[in-house]
Amino acid sequence: MINREGSTASQSEKKGPKHVVNWNNGDVMKWLKRHCEEYYGLYGHLFLEHEITGRSLVRISEVTLRRMGITDPQHRDEICRIIFKLKLKSDIPELLDLEKKSEH
Repeated sequence: MINREGSTASQSEKKGPKHVVNWNNGDVMKWLKRHCEEYYGLYGHLFLEHEITGRSLVRISEVTLRRMGITDPQHRDEICRIIFKLKLKSDIPELLDLEKKSEH
């Protein structure tokens, strides 16, 4: 694909935003700040220390959060709920793509 400047568009421009499993720690931190603002100040350093990437973020469980040092069970539950929403949001378009491909 050629962009306005006449050069070839990058892979990310063709496909849109990075899929969550391809996020680096910086991407996770941006997401955490935007979607878990209440907990970012309390636990952001833990996500940095444990070098949580997108691949590890979508695999996080309540037990993982406890092992990371998040001791408040209500906070763990809320963070897990927000992560679950992220997983659904990223998996649904993939599922729809697979459905379209299987129809053809």
